[in-house]
Amino acid sequence: MYFIDVQGTLISDSDKSPIRGSIEFIGMCNEKNIPYMVITNNTKKASNDFYNYLRSIGFEFDFSKYLDPLMLLESRVSKVSVAAYGADEFLKTLVTMGYTLNYENPETVLVAIKEDFDANEYAQMIDFLLSGASLVGMHETSIYAKNSKRYPGVGAILKMLEFATSVSYEVVGKPSEAFYNESLKMLKEQDSSADFSDVTMISDDVKGDLGGAKEMGMKTVFVTSGKYKTEEEIVPFLKSELRPDLVYGDMQNILEAI
Repeated sequence: MYFIDVQGTLISDSDKSPIRGSIEFIGMCNEKNIPYMVITNNTKKASNDFYNYLRSIGFEFDFSKYLDPLMLLESRVSKVSVAAYGADEFLKTLVTMGYTLNYENPETVLVAIKEDFDANEYAQMIDFLLSGASLVGMHETSIYAKNSKRYPGVGAILKMLEFATSVSYEVVGKPSEAFYNESLKMLKEQDSSADFSDVTMISDDVKGDLGGAKEMGMKTVFVTSGKYKTEEEIVPFLKSELRPDLVYGDMQNILEAI
């Protein structure tokens, strides 16, 4: 059984095209009736839109096998009075979902990702948090990769804000327990006996995805087709108990090893 990440694992960070072996891996799971969930930290596009994009480039799986943070957001964050930070697409999606954006006296500071956060935005977030707003991250990625550059991910930004304000944060998407629990609940629709110990999580985010998966009892596979160029960049610096069980270059390498 598998939980499979998307960005950097199934599709390229540079042009969003399928990574070598990724379509074939999903096809193999379908052919052999192997239970799996495609779980992504997508926040830029509405859930159905991103799912339909994946279908349009060749991934064949039902929406019942897809989960992203936007699908859990309404159960975690009130729609009233949110100061949201992220790409324009994310902000537009929130408004479409009925969220009221408030940059005067918000109840919640909600952080997604973009490559061009500036100091004034960080200063505004800090002021809101020191005035009593709660802090929520759409996910907890370590690094955001775009245009051949690597930026601090939402997880890194949350850690910075927590250090600056002493306000703790919650996470909607990976690697939160709530997100993984919902993923397992959906996986049980395919196999009622499914448990975390049966699941192998595949991702390019060895800190933001795989560390949390490891803590919940999953096996982990790190692919170097996304955020990190080699395992030497990150794996030796991880705590031994959070290091991935296996490392491969991409999904094609995993297919060849099965």
